[in-house]
Amino acid sequence: MTAVTPNELSARPALDLTRRQLSVRRRAIDLISKVLMCVALLIAVVPLVLVIFYVIQKGAGLISMEFLTGDITSPRRAGGGMGPAVVGTLLITGAASVMSIPLGVLGAVYLNEYGKSNALARFIRMMADVMTGVPSIVMALFIYIAVVLTTKEKSGLAAAIALAALMLPVVLRSSEEMLKLVPDELRQASAALGARRWKTTVSVVLPAAISGITSGIMLAIARAAGETTPIVVCAGVASTISWNLGEMQTALPAQIFLNASSPFTPAVERAWGAALTLMVIVLVFTIIARLIASRFAIKNR
Repeated sequence: MTAVTPNELSARPALDLTRRQLSVRRRAIDLISKVLMCVALLIAVVPLVLVIFYVIQKGAGLISMEFLTGDITSPRRAGGGMGPAVVGTLLITGAASVMSIPLGVLGAVYLNEYGKSNALARFIRMMADVMTGVPSIVMALFIYIAVVLTTKEKSGLAAAIALAALMLPVVLRSSEEMLKLVPDELRQASAALGARRWKTTVSVVLPAAISGITSGIMLAIARAAGETTPIVVCAGVASTISWNLGEMQTALPAQIFLNASSPFTPAVERAWGAALTLMVIVLVFTIIARLIASRFAIKNR
């Protein structure tokens, strides 16, 4: 075989790999696929945009510092605020996060780094999948029987336990999936340097997966902040701000339900304001998740 000189290579015509060289059939399939993707995007986005626009239109006029900090009034009376619900949402969701996030991340580390495919790990995965599909009303009733009937009173702590039980499988499974994405070469390189498994997990595996783990955690928090049934069943009703989780609390989802089902116009208007407030809180959680994930992803690269 004769060698090809650089001059001969440059003299050869360049291959035309543009879209025009594709067959008519492949171009038609490509066009149909793009159209179907755009239609699917519109089907998903348009209702979401309409819902957001409608909630903003109905609730923006009520948002004020007095609304966010004021006590809850009678459904018949105009004015009042959602201060107890805002505080209750933050307290109950925060307590649920403290209970579920460490346990979920540690469980994911065990499943992916230690348990692998043994009998206990398979059992934990199966139970996590089952808990993921359990309706919130079932979990709320279970906590009501196990906690509320035992202590003889409803409290924010009981609602936080119910929310933690709903968050735990989400954090566990999402964290495990993120840990699976960490290349085994990183673990092997750390082991080759003499690091123990726990040291490899803490200093190599978790930092590499922290971006995805954080996103899953924040999504679980956002979901818990919007749950209604555990608050109604386990937390009770409160009309004034209380920072004690051992007392009866309320939250924005519960107030949205109670006020929206009321026949009085002031209560319905407050429901729209509470819905917008909850939507903003969920949006803030999502933005925080995206910022943290982007920051760690850039750092890893």
